[in-house]
Amino acid sequence: MTIALANGRIVTGRALATGLAVLIEDGRIKAVVPAPAVPQGSEVYDLEGGTLLPGFIDVQVNGGGGILFNDIPTVQALRTIGRAHSRFGTTGFLPTIISADLATLAKAIATVDDAIAAGVPGVLGIHIEGPFLNAERKGIHDPANFGVLDTNAFSLVTSLKHGKTVLTLAPETTNPRMITALTEAGVLVSAGHTNASYEILTAAFAAGLRGFTHLFNAMSQLEGRTPGAVGSALEHDESWCGIIADGHHVHPASLRVALRCKGRDRLMLVTDAMSSVGSSQKSFELSGKTISVQNGVCVGPDGTLAGSDLDMAAAFRNARSIFKLDLPDLSRLASGNAAEFLGLEHEIGFIRLGTRADLVLMNDELQVRQCWIGGNPQIGRE
Repeated sequence: MTIALANGRIVTGRALATGLAVLIEDGRIKAVVPAPAVPQGSEVYDLEGGTLLPGFIDVQVNGGGGILFNDIPTVQALRTIGRAHSRFGTTGFLPTIISADLATLAKAIATVDDAIAAGVPGVLGIHIEGPFLNAERKGIHDPANFGVLDTNAFSLVTSLKHGKTVLTLAPETTNPRMITALTEAGVLVSAGHTNASYEILTAAFAAGLRGFTHLFNAMSQLEGRTPGAVGSALEHDESWCGIIADGHHVHPASLRVALRCKGRDRLMLVTDAMSSVGSSQKSFELSGKTISVQNGVCVGPDGTLAGSDLDMAAAFRNARSIFKLDLPDLSRLASGNAAEFLGLEHEIGFIRLGTRADLVLMNDELQVRQCWIGGNPQIGRE
């Protein structure tokens, strides 16, 4: 059966087209054709004038639907988290494990392997954020969990059998040889919670460092004589940078500076979402601390930011307000750039021949009406 999505605007590459239909067969995009060319007998889904975009890809999801991955590292938990985020257009995500002991990391990695093998919708791999971080830039992470990236830890963080592994580390806590070894093992190394100097990061880039986790937050800042991590990120043309566009983590002017430096192909919208996203539960425990949502922000008892209460649809709307970009360019920030960062651009992140039918339908106010993962509608599904 061919499914045809028609009667709307469709983001195809750098264009926003009308009068076209997306044809789906066996969970993949078979073609994008003029509406009159939809084959007879197709099951037609009326987009009702809405905008069809590539599904959102979020490389930093700590939780959702009332569940924090650190606390419940199970396959069913990932189903719940994925379902919560799909309501906001996220069709691909990396469950993120926050700094923990190696036994907890091992359980999380095994769970992600099992989830991908079981076909849990949306799970693309794992993001391991810590525990190889700098205590001076710890944020909400518990430094009691911080450790050394030794041989045993290397074997663990490179052990995922299915999907992609992103490892956030502070480059100053290890050495370029380790970053190269991780890269050669298929791990995507990202700098975060770091006090690294420009010189350390220059060496890390040469060794294979791929990007930065939540740019501006929990890292050495750009100053006149010390460019720090922020200056290194903004200068380096080839690195990808995750940004949290919630109006609280980073000032909009700083985000606009990042866009001018990095261009439209190297910034990725991320949520850093906590369990509160898609849930009525607006407080939870993290490393023995009570985290609460206050005015849309997740904070610890001392006011420290603790992830976010942000979803990707809201991040998309915020980005439109901050950057004044058109929908195709915003789609790059929400989908295409993350796909390229992960090395999955031939599989997801774009509406084109052969890609998986991971799609999101939005109305004129950029609220999500429906999304599909592998051609299967998610909203309204129990």
